[in-house]
Amino acid sequence: MTTVWRSNIGKKAVMAVTGIIMLLFLILHMAGNLKIFFGREDFDSYAHWLRTIGTPVLHNAWFLWIQRFVLLVAIALHAVSAYQLSRRDLKARPEKYAHRLRPTASYATNTMRFGGIIIGLFVIYHILDLTALVANPNGVEGAAYDNVVADFNHWYIALAYIVAMLALCLHIAHGFWSAARTLGAVTSATRATAYKATAGVLAVVITLGFLSVPIAVMAGLVD
Repeated sequence: MTTVWRSNIGKKAVMAVTGIIMLLFLILHMAGNLKIFFGREDFDSYAHWLRTIGTPVLHNAWFLWIQRFVLLVAIALHAVSAYQLSRRDLKARPEKYAHRLRPTASYATNTMRFGGIIIGLFVIYHILDLTALVANPNGVEGAAYDNVVADFNHWYIALAYIVAMLALCLHIAHGFWSAARTLGAVTSATRATAYKATAGVLAVVITLGFLSVPIAVMAGLVD
């Protein structure tokens, strides 16, 4: 196991698997966020339901804590693997490229490192904002709808959210394709095209789903 972790392919496999775990969470999280368009009562009920998943087998909010722990481990492994692979890549190419961006790489590839940092910082803020509620302008326990609306009524919070989601879009577009290739799913030119197209569609749909909430709040459609 240690040998696998130390190898480049092992780290790429870890990144692929943890990336898929986080992608599945993002899809479900985005779908849940869209409940806000059904009104305060429905959205607050959905937020309350999340805390009761698994009851009575699990105690209140246990499922959420298990989910948070799994995601935290996935994020940590993903970030550490990315950092170590990046360091190895830099050591393997001691001379800087003549141009800032590699001419054979896509824009998404070249911005993965910076995008990852932006997403990481956003995740920390997001937890402080809507989980711990210490950074939220409203910050009332159980008032999920009002807490979200309070956020995006501030243009700078909405702008930070939009920037993070655009970084996420590029990350998914490249990451999904890279994960498929690492896990051996890309076995032909046809499959390569299909996975690249799927990556693009997933990135756009997830990003638009998340962005629809702050845009709706700023436009006065959700208040």
